[in-house]
Amino acid sequence: MNPIVSVLAEGMVPGLLVGGALLVIMPWLNRDSNWRILPVALVLVLTIRYMFWRATVTIPTLDSPVDFAAGWLFFAIECSAVAGSVISYITLTRTRQRTADVDANTKWLFSHEQMPLVDVFICTFNEDRDILERTMIGATGMNYPNYRVWVLDDGARPWLAELATTLGCRYLARHDNSHAKAGNINNALRHVTALPDPPDFISILDADFVTAPEFLSRALTLFREGDVGIVQTPQHFINPDPIQANLQASDAWPDEQRYFFEVLMPAKDAWGTAFCCGTSSVIRKTALDAAGGGFPTESVTEDYLLTLRLKRSGYRTVYLNEQLSLGLAPEGLREYITQRSRWCLGFMQIVRGADGPFKPNNGLQLVDRLALAETTLYWSAAYLFRVSGLLIPILYLLFNIHAVNIDTADGIAHFLPYYLAQIMVMAWLSNQRVLPVMTDLSQILAAREILTAVGIGLFRPKGQKFKVTAKGGDRSKTVIQWRMMSWFAVLLALTVIGVVMHFGGNHSFQDSSAVALYWSWYNMMILLSAIAVCVERPRKRKSDRLRGAQPVTVTIGNVSRIFMTADVSVGGMRLLGKVDAPLGSPISVDVGHSRFDGTIVRRSDEDFAVALDESIGARNAMIRNVYSGVFVAAVKQISSTAVARRVLARLLT
Repeated sequence: MNPIVSVLAEGMVPGLLVGGALLVIMPWLNRDSNWRILPVALVLVLTIRYMFWRATVTIPTLDSPVDFAAGWLFFAIECSAVAGSVISYITLTRTRQRTADVDANTKWLFSHEQMPLVDVFICTFNEDRDILERTMIGATGMNYPNYRVWVLDDGARPWLAELATTLGCRYLARHDNSHAKAGNINNALRHVTALPDPPDFISILDADFVTAPEFLSRALTLFREGDVGIVQTPQHFINPDPIQANLQASDAWPDEQRYFFEVLMPAKDAWGTAFCCGTSSVIRKTALDAAGGGFPTESVTEDYLLTLRLKRSGYRTVYLNEQLSLGLAPEGLREYITQRSRWCLGFMQIVRGADGPFKPNNGLQLVDRLALAETTLYWSAAYLFRVSGLLIPILYLLFNIHAVNIDTADGIAHFLPYYLAQIMVMAWLSNQRVLPVMTDLSQILAAREILTAVGIGLFRPKGQKFKVTAKGGDRSKTVIQWRMMSWFAVLLALTVIGVVMHFGGNHSFQDSSAVALYWSWYNMMILLSAIAVCVERPRKRKSDRLRGAQPVTVTIGNVSRIFMTADVSVGGMRLLGKVDAPLGSPISVDVGHSRFDGTIVRRSDEDFAVALDESIGARNAMIRNVYSGVFVAAVKQISSTAVARRVLARLLT
């Protein structure tokens, strides 16, 4: 037998046994039941086994001080990253869905003789008119009977004041931009508190988030218990994020936030550690008053810090995992990284402040401290580990620095069971929303900026400005992010050079060199994918489309037929079925109680597309229909094979 095949076969047996056992057992388990603890327990056992082996076998001895130092440094980074993963896995042993609570409490909410007053704050700084218009139209179309919509304009734009009045919203601006979004909200809070009829609750919306009609009616039911201070709902997006778009995988791979909002946040809610994410939340006014009367300004992630301040005052945050709003994901890679860096910076400011997990006697419980520690390790150790994973093989192949000393068969026998169990269990818990290559790719893309933000947040936390995530820019041209691409290209070149130089001679595949080779292959795939993402392809559609089946009545001349929608946008829709009319034919489409005029712009034997006339009234009605909650953009059924095909196709074109 070929020696390479023999080594692989010898090492892979334990991993294949673990993988086979999981394939047999997991389909019989309900991921939303208490049985989810069994696969997680297996992962934790294999993690302990792997880390014990790493500590006792793989770290170089003092005979080579450079190898010894590199080995212990890498091991310390890995330990920190694994510690964060362990807390995450323990968190995922529980989950909670509150839809049944909402249904049970709806009668209670609407039994009030005087419904609680809600002030809805739309926070804006420099967003375009089209974005703000649809947000205001959605906000003024909610079916809750007692609320006011306020446009909080930190850009002091006269045209926006006029637009707000036209669309039935109230308008507030201030003379300066101190404390950015938190300062803007606090200015509005002072204003509404001084009114003759101050609100009972406030709701926060980012400028690009359009609410479904039921947003307030659903969220407010969870305030039946008096200690609920915040109800947070998930952020869903109408457009693909840069990873989806630039890999041309938006029909196969969901946006990066789906794991966080659909898997992790319900788990945190079950442990009592859910937190406010800013937009699409509702906050009890008396809870705000008890915690100081406004949003804290010590961190650029004021929403997370608000959760901690309210918790110290006896109020908790709960999470309602329902699609009740739709917004814009960052459209460009630079904006994507700016957003993540701000989140990281803000959290590190919290860690350094009075509400951090390592501050004694600040009112936080152990479970809160562990949740904060997990997030700290995610932003710091997890990203540092990803970067280290790119550098360690390069150091070995080019400079003969042995940070890890292992026999190939022994390494595979210990690493593969741990690795397979991790990816299989996480994929099962997340319904395929976490896949190894895609997760590593998302971290590598932002790693340099994230680690910079970690350092700034920990060592220079004060005086950092809130960086707004730009939305609605021109995406009609190809844009290459050369600065980011050059970083990945250098790492790729060093990896390839190292492989060529090291394996140009005869090297045994029984030692660390084989592991370095396999490791380098994986790194090259990640780096090639990162380079591909740095090439931002044009977005051809003016409006992104949402998928969903909704019956509509189409009238052509005097003939009416019912068709089902396949997807919709504010400007048009695609309908399933064959239509007996030529291109350019005028038609009418009845959607609910609204009628839209339009034109057939494409047709086939299976479907046809309609462009809708965009009068002011029709546009407003269509915005409310598109964002009603009937339609979705996220991929619901994820296939790892389909994702792999999209990524490979993108790398080859």
